[in-house]
Amino acid sequence: MGLHLVDIYRSPNIGIFLKANDRTVLVPKGIAATKAEKLATDLGVEVCYSSVGGTRLLGPLVAMNNKGALASRMIEDYEIREISSKTGLRVERLQSRYTAVGNLVAANDHGAVVSPILEHHAVEQVRAVLGTDTFTTTVGEFAQVGAMVLATNGGAAVSPNATEEEAAGIARILKVEVSASSVNGGIPFTASGAVANSRNAVAGYLTTGPELVFLTRALNV
Repeated sequence: MGLHLVDIYRSPNIGIFLKANDRTVLVPKGIAATKAEKLATDLGVEVCYSSVGGTRLLGPLVAMNNKGALASRMIEDYEIREISSKTGLRVERLQSRYTAVGNLVAANDHGAVVSPILEHHAVEQVRAVLGTDTFTTTVGEFAQVGAMVLATNGGAAVSPNATEEEAAGIARILKVEVSASSVNGGIPFTASGAVANSRNAVAGYLTTGPELVFLTRALNV
């Protein structure tokens, strides 16, 4: 178990490019093999080279746990097949007018935190594909809950902007302890600068010492 500092394309905003669960890390096609191998080693998982709609922005465009994955409606059929065949997950397009699925849903295997802007039928699809109950909330008045919450089966790191009531609701649905942490020197969008599973985590290289301590405690890695 551990927390490692990394960069992707020389950027500390690694959560924009990656998505992980306990078995797989989705990485952009074209990333250096050495970088992908390091990420796989750091997280203790297999690599799945993937794209969504031909883009590298996997973090904002995918919501995933160990049961399933939901992707932006921009995802191509062949990209769904690639991710499904490599991960073994049920992969579907989220039937929503919103495309940034990963910014609107944060999930582990126990529950999913969903944005209040998601349509009712989209929330029902989250329940079906990810196999969880859902909790609709904002985080610090932001609707982009997937960017503000980094959730695993071991714990959850939540933006420091979250209120006590929001954090308590998130903890109830995810069934893990929730702690506040920023990333990359004060960025409150926690999932933009860190990627984690139940055993390990990686964070952007600008993440400070105190933030690493908070992330380690929040995620139990």
